[in-house]
Amino acid sequence: MTERLTTRLRNLLARPQCTVAPGVADALAARLVALEGFDAVYMTGFGTSLTRLGMPDVGLLTASEMIDNSGRIVDASGLPVVADADTGYGNPINTRRTIRDYEKAGVAGVHIEDQAWPKRCGHLAGKRVIPTAEMVAKIKAACDARRDPDFVIITRTDAIAVEGLDAALERGERYREAGADVLFIEAPVGRAEVERVANHFKGVPLLYNMAASGKTPDLPADELGRLGFRLAIYPNWLILAAIPAMQNLLKELKRTGSIAHLRDKVATFKQFTDIAGLPEIQELEARYGVPEDQRAGL
Repeated sequence: MTERLTTRLRNLLARPQCTVAPGVADALAARLVALEGFDAVYMTGFGTSLTRLGMPDVGLLTASEMIDNSGRIVDASGLPVVADADTGYGNPINTRRTIRDYEKAGVAGVHIEDQAWPKRCGHLAGKRVIPTAEMVAKIKAACDARRDPDFVIITRTDAIAVEGLDAALERGERYREAGADVLFIEAPVGRAEVERVANHFKGVPLLYNMAASGKTPDLPADELGRLGFRLAIYPNWLILAAIPAMQNLLKELKRTGSIAHLRDKVATFKQFTDIAGLPEIQELEARYGVPEDQRAGL
């Protein structure tokens, strides 16, 4: 029997090392992560907002848009997907539906945060947090709502930027008591705060957000594992890598009116179709007897 993706994520979190989950915003990036042999993948909220809307992560995406995107990422990668579920999109009752819809989409786990709506990216200013008791109720609702007991509930607090580190640590304690499987203490500033979080929650699975803002230090996965972080997400690094490449190609095309001199700087069409899974489609066409003149080919 095939191991469920939720169970696979649980097993990854139970290891003594830190699992690296590159962040993706679409199915193409998800396929690339899988082809490179990673164990898990993360669906980034800011990346999803940028690729779907061309806009920042300031609470503009709806739950249905996020859930639809997560399902496509699951299908494309075949990996355990940890998805951004923002605030749960409402009160505890809304959160129950959010959890069940993400479960139906096939993701292995989600993180929900204690921000007030409209939320902000965790590394932007202007955040507000809801009362601790209100978030505790959401966590209990999320845990009650899951049908698969291995579905992972990760709770994130954004309190450091609003109330300070002490308050964030206290919230983390309450959230763990409420049933959170993994704690996500967002945006600790500098190594000293990272170590304080790790020491405060020894023995508790922790998530590390390797965001690009520079607030949280760039630590290698083996060191994160020794500190007690069991999952490290890299939300928008693939997009950040792609942006300069796309801009350079567009500038050259605009300047010269030609792409001839750029062909050796981009993927080949064969690489493009291989990543898209064309060889698998060709195998299926042969298996099901699609006429030769109707088969996809190069």
